[in-house]
Amino acid sequence: MRIAVTYEDGSIYQHFGHTGQFKIYDVQDGRIVKEEVADTGGQGHGALAGFLAERNVDTLICGGIGAGARAALEQAGIRLYGGVSGSADEAAGALLAGSLVSDPDVCCSHHEAGHTCGHHGEDHGCGHHEEGHGCGHHGEGHGCGGHTCG
Repeated sequence: MRIAVTYEDGSIYQHFGHTGQFKIYDVQDGRIVKEEVADTGGQGHGALAGFLAERNVDTLICGGIGAGARAALEQAGIRLYGGVSGSADEAAGALLAGSLVSDPDVCCSHHEAGHTCGHHGEDHGCGHHEEGHGCGHHGEGHGCGGHTCG
């Protein structure tokens, strides 16, 4: 198993498409045996799925992620754990322990109002959020890793 986490200063970076680094964990026998930080070289959004696939990553932990990037990850066969915040190392450990809390419907972006995520055929709006407001889907309680998108 090879886990990647969107990464900045030890924490999970909250905007997948803008991440400058991933922390990559190699796992054998349920334990992390190697860790490295990889620079993305400025690639964004859909290109990042290819970046991860080229490095044989099969699992991604991140904060907010848009519908296009979700689709690219799915096409690349990379399992997504979105809507996660906090320490990258703790999240990787929680995944291995089976206790990672994630939001399978996470969608957070800086797109203009009216952009829809289209999770499972639904049209949850996830437009630009004002400072101090969360990233939920029309009050349904779906989070974006405990941050704001403004």
